[in-house]
Amino acid sequence: MVEFLVNEAADADCTFVFAHGAGAAMDIPFMNHIADGLALSGIRVVRFEFEYMAARRSGGPRRPPPRIEKIEAEFRSAFDELGQDGPVFLGGKSMGGRVASLIGGDLFAAGRIGGVVCVGYPFHPQNKPEKLRTDHLQDAKAPLLICQGSRDPFGTMNEVAGYGLSETVDVFWLEDGDHDLKPRKRVTGLSQQDHLSAVCKTAAGWMKSRI
Repeated sequence: MVEFLVNEAADADCTFVFAHGAGAAMDIPFMNHIADGLALSGIRVVRFEFEYMAARRSGGPRRPPPRIEKIEAEFRSAFDELGQDGPVFLGGKSMGGRVASLIGGDLFAAGRIGGVVCVGYPFHPQNKPEKLRTDHLQDAKAPLLICQGSRDPFGTMNEVAGYGLSETVDVFWLEDGDHDLKPRKRVTGLSQQDHLSAVCKTAAGWMKSRI
């Protein structure tokens, strides 16, 4: 049985199922800030942990994520167990967003979700720009929002410009943000909190526009 962490929202317009990244749990400050911000914007947020991360929490060994196919199956299973009624969107931070984008096409076609929101999409492994993870994004049919730091080492603004993404993919760029959307304050005058708040505002508006 999956344990869900829920941020309820007064008069929620929809639910966002928000998966964590490869190396950190569902309740790190980054995830909490976005979940809290979306809830304040009228989006109910549901989080869960993949099995390898849940095992760490209960004292198990610190293992890396399994193959992406297993993570996809776990996300589908968690979504099915949630049994959500009403408008729902999938998404996640980094790996969690990638997995949401991989399973989102079928779920959107079946009328089960309204779209996908990725925060810090890993377009390629760090320092390996030749190993792209974009095939499914080039012919995507489901609406997809990617919130990306412009200097993210997993896909910079200059790199992404040449990827030929589907017209259904919207990219919201955060100036000078890294993979955690943290900018250099001396460059931008902005903080990570500023960028996370901008993500919450943009993502909430994007989801509500598709209900």
